[in-house]
Amino acid sequence: MPGLRNHAWFLRGRTVAEVPARLAGAVLYEGPGYPHAVAAPHGEVHGVLVTLDPARYDALLAGLDELEGCVPGDPGNLFDRVEREVVPGTGGTARAWVYLASDRVARRLRVTGRPVPGGVWRG
Repeated sequence: MPGLRNHAWFLRGRTVAEVPARLAGAVLYEGPGYPHAVAAPHGEVHGVLVTLDPARYDALLAGLDELEGCVPGDPGNLFDRVEREVVPGTGGTARAWVYLASDRVARRLRVTGRPVPGGVWRG
């Protein structure tokens, strides 16, 4: 999210657009230091749709995967990167990569986690 530490480290100056967006079908849970979006039939998570600089896309995506503890196909992931439809604040819909809590983490959060009110992480 713009204004937070990881955005400054990984994305500042490396994007071509950043707009508010909503992800339906997920609930945001508090985590140790950072939030976890968990797939759920009801719920909505608010965030930012980021369009990466095409010249840096592959390197940035690999860096974000590393930051999020995501190795495609690894059952030990903290998060899995999945393609989902989001609703940008500018209207319409867009397909986007979204980091959702891995199944292992999501199971624990559904039982013991605390949902973030309104699905908005304040950092």
